[in-house]
Amino acid sequence: MTPRIFSPLVLFLVVAFLIGPFFIIVAASLSGGETLAFPPQGFSLKWVAKVFTVESFRESFAVSMLLAIGGTAMALVLGIPASYALSRYKLPFGETIRTIVSLPIIVPGIIVGLALLRYIVVPFGFNITLALFLAHTALVLPYAVRVVSASLNNLRSDIEEAAVLLGSSRAGAFFRVVMPNIRSGILAAFILGFVTSFNQVPVSLFLSGPGVRTLPIDMLSYMEITYDPSVAALSALLAFMSIGIVFLAERFLGFSRYV
Repeated sequence: MTPRIFSPLVLFLVVAFLIGPFFIIVAASLSGGETLAFPPQGFSLKWVAKVFTVESFRESFAVSMLLAIGGTAMALVLGIPASYALSRYKLPFGETIRTIVSLPIIVPGIIVGLALLRYIVVPFGFNITLALFLAHTALVLPYAVRVVSASLNNLRSDIEEAAVLLGSSRAGAFFRVVMPNIRSGILAAFILGFVTSFNQVPVSLFLSGPGVRTLPIDMLSYMEITYDPSVAALSALLAFMSIGIVFLAERFLGFSRYV
């Protein structure tokens, strides 16, 4: 039996492995040097300030935000009824449908991006913005279906049936009974989908074009010509943004009360 004295050490190593890279990025972003390096060369906030002065970062950030919010919202619009149908009814080929919906997260992103470009975007002549929107919606849809389906499976169906027996229509029971009880799943699906869409690289790399680039792709392009700590500063800000989104969801939406 392993002595318990090693348990704190193992816990420390696991935590260091998980969050160590984050602290390295934060430290590198506060470097006073002219190149990205660790340990940092002095201390300065100039690279954090520079992030807000780079026009391409501002433009690509707006594109990523619109794609993440719009794509996730559309995925939920499609995913909630799909999850309801798959969870409440015995559909023919139900398992096949679940597998098809899950393909974007099973197949590597590079293959998904190439397939979308070759067989959908080019043949139908979609513009870059529409192609990115459709691609991000497809990528987020599996998360919406899986998370909402899990919430529906944990909700007893007889509660909905009781509402129908008491005079509510099927649609009324869904919006008044089902939706309020699965809002934690919807919120979790939105947060997961938003973060996944915002940080998407392989698919966006194939579908981005002149004048329309997401923030991760713009960061890659920036590092090809400039190797200063501003990219580390931007990465740290994005990490804090993700942490802030989860904190606000917990604080103001009461996420923990419904899970």
